Amino acid sequence: MTALSVRLSRALSGGRRTPPPPSTRASLLATLLRKRATAHNVGAEDLEALLRDQIRWALPMIETERADELTADELTE
Repeated sequence: MTALSVRLSRALSGGRRTPPPPSTRASLLATLLRKRATAHNVGAEDLEALLRDQIRWALPMIETERADELTADELTE
């Protein structure tokens, strides 16, 4: 066996690595937005709609009465 076939065999037996979960809400939203953009580009309408729902769910919620009182720094936390 060549070195390349040995490496390929090891890679296949190891399977896919699962990526670590996003560390922040911002990184989660960035990942979802990239996936939604890809789904849009390939024309996967059902997947794009599913990702839009996930993006809405991941957005921070602010009470409208309190939103006027918050500063810009508090909104980005």
